[in-house]
Amino acid sequence: MALIITDDTLSKAQLSADELLLDIACYLYDKKRLSMGRARHLAGMDQISFQKALAKRDIYIHYTDDDLHKDLKNLGIDL
Repeated sequence: MALIITDDTLSKAQLSADELLLDIACYLYDKKRLSMGRARHLAGMDQISFQKALAKRDIYIHYTDDDLHKDLKNLGIDL
């Protein structure tokens, strides 16, 4: 499926196509509709650049207790 947004609409919103795509990707990540990887891919960005874009929008990285326990286990730290 393709979504067509006219140049006129982008102009009136004072956005470039890339800015709108980044806004959409950030929104979908924030709402937990896309993973970090899929959202950054949609935005056409590398991991660090996308994380910086999230930070500018005050969107926090989703990191759960399970993620922490997996990371600690991978580091060989038992609690």
